[in-house]
Amino acid sequence: MKRIHRYIAVFLCICGLFLAACGAEPEEIPQRADLDYVFVHGLSGWGSYDKVYKLMPYWGMFGGDLMKYLSAKGYPCATADVTPGAGCWDRACELYAQLTGTRVDYGKAHAARCHHSRYGKNYKYRAIVDKFSSEDKINLYGHSFGGATILQFLQLMYAGSEEERRATTDGSLSGLFQGGKGDWIHSIFTLSAPMNGTTAYTVRDVINEDPDATEEEKQVVFILTNGTAAPRDGRIKEDSAEYDMYVDHAMALCDSFETLPFVYYFSVPCQLVTQNPDGTWSPREKEMEPLFRAASRRIGSYTGVTPNGYVIDESWQMNDGLVNTKSAMAPFGAPQQALDRDHVQPGVWNILPTHEGDHMSLMGGLLKKHPVKELYLDFLQLVCEQP
Repeated sequence: MKRIHRYIAVFLCICGLFLAACGAEPEEIPQRADLDYVFVHGLSGWGSYDKVYKLMPYWGMFGGDLMKYLSAKGYPCATADVTPGAGCWDRACELYAQLTGTRVDYGKAHAARCHHSRYGKNYKYRAIVDKFSSEDKINLYGHSFGGATILQFLQLMYAGSEEERRATTDGSLSGLFQGGKGDWIHSIFTLSAPMNGTTAYTVRDVINEDPDATEEEKQVVFILTNGTAAPRDGRIKEDSAEYDMYVDHAMALCDSFETLPFVYYFSVPCQLVTQNPDGTWSPREKEMEPLFRAASRRIGSYTGVTPNGYVIDESWQMNDGLVNTKSAMAPFGAPQQALDRDHVQPGVWNILPTHEGDHMSLMGGLLKKHPVKELYLDFLQLVCEQP
């Protein structure tokens, strides 16, 4: 079965391509135009290597291609194209290959343990940036699971993988697993990213076992089961985005990621719900994408305990339709503060004000159009302001 995002993208493209806007001419060159800005999509997403992107840009949707618009404003932008349903590790390996113009190497030890091929596509002569080094740093922006992807990527760039170094003694070790490259990244910017996991998959499992589930809720099960499925190549279930986004597993991943003192961290959480008299949360029906409403209702009232004993309490109920607002702020336990543009420091998560929008609003929206060009100009300028 073809990936479900292709159906969505083509359908929306036919319905509303006439709404797309063209990028504007440059007006002002930012002070750090020498840095590249690389954008990594979320689950079921697509990037510039995918033919769908020309019909419907993931970054911008019907509002026009954000990459072209921001590049025309003086910010060199590129978008990666990583496997929609693969886990953080595989997506990070693909990002490295696209940035360095090399063949994807998932690692000898990882490939053997997870039961899939060690090597993937070759991006020789097709790198998405011209230069990438400690002198030619990049800024990384990740939407949804793309946020978890860029955190995994940064950790591997910094520390590499001791397991891969031990397993690969024939000279074929990927530069990603060598480590020592954390200073190649200037900033990390996450957008509605389930850094600590999401209860969307937990409520999916609840819906799946509920004999009274509505048809709308059953669609949630279908989308989260099939639309975000891992590659069907015989790999183990632990090597998938779905596995990485369950709360227990996401929190374990976050615990393995270091907050580096020389990298700037920013996050944008989202929410589009209203609190009910009983304390639960319901989606703003007229504003939220129909695709997210059923999941939002369930997330907005769910409490429980994870298999590892972590308590999902009422603080997890505010959401954007797919991701818990709490989870998108910063990795639990990491240094963090509300954004103060006059006192931004590296090595600390700077949390921007919660954006009022559903999970795809920051991309320009699916059926509901959201103007985001000026918003992203501000996001990029925020990064430019940092020394």
